[in-house]
Amino acid sequence: MTKTIQKILIANRGEIARRIMRTCRKMGIATVAVYSDADAEMPFVGEADEAIRLGPAPSPESYLRIDRILEAAAFTNSDAIHPGYGFLSENAGFADACGQAAVIFIGPTPEAIRAMGSKREAKALVEKAGVPVIPGYDGSNQDPKVLAEEAIKIGFPVLLKASAGGGGKGMKRVRQASELPDAIASAAREGQSSFGDGTLLVEKYIEDPRHVEIQILGDGHGNLIHLNERECSIQRRHQKIIEETPSTALDPALRNRMGEAAVRCGKAIGYTNAGTVEFILAPDRSFYFLEVNTRLQVEHPVTECVTGLDLVEEQILVAQGEMLRTAQEAVRFEGAAIEVRLYAEDPAAGFLPQSGRVVDWDLPAAEGLRVDSGVEAGSAVSIHYDPMLAKIITSAESRPLALQRMRRALRSLSVQGVTTNRDFLLQVLDHPAFIAGEIDTHFIDRHLQDELGDGVPESDEHRAAMAAALAEQQRRDGRRVLLPGIPSGWRNNYHTPQWVEYVVGDRDLRVSYQHLGDNQFTVWVGEQERSVRVVSWEAPVLTLEEGSHRWHARISFDGDRTYVHSSQLSLGLQRKPRFPDKSKEIPAGGCIAPMPGKVVELRVAEGDSVKAGQVLLIMEAMKMEHTVTAPRDGTVAEVAVVAGDQVDADALLIVVAES
Repeated sequence: MTKTIQKILIANRGEIARRIMRTCRKMGIATVAVYSDADAEMPFVGEADEAIRLGPAPSPESYLRIDRILEAAAFTNSDAIHPGYGFLSENAGFADACGQAAVIFIGPTPEAIRAMGSKREAKALVEKAGVPVIPGYDGSNQDPKVLAEEAIKIGFPVLLKASAGGGGKGMKRVRQASELPDAIASAAREGQSSFGDGTLLVEKYIEDPRHVEIQILGDGHGNLIHLNERECSIQRRHQKIIEETPSTALDPALRNRMGEAAVRCGKAIGYTNAGTVEFILAPDRSFYFLEVNTRLQVEHPVTECVTGLDLVEEQILVAQGEMLRTAQEAVRFEGAAIEVRLYAEDPAAGFLPQSGRVVDWDLPAAEGLRVDSGVEAGSAVSIHYDPMLAKIITSAESRPLALQRMRRALRSLSVQGVTTNRDFLLQVLDHPAFIAGEIDTHFIDRHLQDELGDGVPESDEHRAAMAAALAEQQRRDGRRVLLPGIPSGWRNNYHTPQWVEYVVGDRDLRVSYQHLGDNQFTVWVGEQERSVRVVSWEAPVLTLEEGSHRWHARISFDGDRTYVHSSQLSLGLQRKPRFPDKSKEIPAGGCIAPMPGKVVELRVAEGDSVKAGQVLLIMEAMKMEHTVTAPRDGTVAEVAVVAGDQVDADALLIVVAES
């Protein structure tokens, strides 16, 4: 039986909600968005035909409320619900509830979700189907002592994994026995927090592996095919940040073997709709089952680029009861595609998630470029959800051209207001080993770990500061009311330059300038004198000319911060007040919150002696745990928080006084 779906409620948010809406519009299907209070003004809400508020910002009170989502579907007369990925997408209880409410769940059956929802049970099931699995412990005894003993039996290194987990949450690599107690406790907490289940698996850790996954697609008529592979080895915190297809590690024979293994996994559970079978590929070209993601994947666009399929459309057609339109032998696999995940995070601070407001968002259209974005200028990046802002995808007839298009796209992207991993992604794409396809899941640690804290070149800081100062001058000049012929900056002592001081990173940078008339300036940045002409100021674009070199910069203002972006640099500068407020200075030995979050564990009290680097407390933000450590040897002089406190970024937590 088939049923034509007329209206779909999207039980998700951000870029995936917008991406599903795009296909729905193409198919003539109406859409309903659901949203939390934190997302009321986000783009996906405004783009839907209808929208229903779910509740407060925390996901357990909004996006994880099955009852409210089904009430919204009933109120709007929605035929179907698309869960996207994350939240309830792999929740068998939600799929069951949709069926009971006579609403089509666009995804696999509840039975398939249950079969793959536990890594322990999934591993046993696919092993019976003849798919190779990694050695490990998946027993029901979750006593930390038992888990530690099993880890020692398996032999280090081992990987602790939340059985119900995914996305790198609840996953810890352990290389020696002394690390086990903290790692087990932390992995269990993250599993409980993110998935409501702290059950852990212990697996042998495969050294220098690649992460290769196979897209599968099945219908309700017994047809099941694979759409070849995606290479997902570039990861941080066990979470993917760059994906591509085809993999540089696979030849046709290995591709066929892995594809056939993925189909066996799918058939073992009677899989329908879109899903992904993930494998670990060892250096000797042996591969092992990792997990099945019973949903659409974040990285599905690269498969769409090389196959020509719209996977969301295929999902909807299967959900309507239709047969697959493509046979295995007819699957197209042409060209190459690469996707990068743009996150609000600080690579130099251990990829710490960031929150705030997007001040500027601009990425010009280009050949072979696709952007699946959840934000636009003015959007708020909340502490409550994953910090991914957008997926940027490029495709071409060859991998080198797809990479070149991606580099161009990232250098063209202006995303201001929150710290992102944009520059780090460029570091990866520019690395000779990545260009050569010599990658594995340790790529970042092996090749780029020492470069994560590298600052911006001084020459870029100087150019950005000069552009910021002159753009501000032009903005004031456009608003001024003066007698004709009097230049900007005129004063009784006209030869005294105007000046502004910026904070760039952890340095102060003073810019002095003198307007010579006709938009010609002498500018002093640091010790360097420059002669510059403002060719034009058409907000937000400033065009400058130094000698024979003319260049453009996109300038964004936000209070005391100015953001400068060009194809050569992208930098935020904070105007330094001429009369700073001394009361806001952090006391010596003070530890501040690196981001907004919740204090989940406090390990010290006032009067305790501590050593530099000792963990003082653990915070949770964006479903990840973060430790705050002692900045020096000393004594805890002040504890300003208690476990359970919700704190803002830069809030004072603890003060460590010198002994």
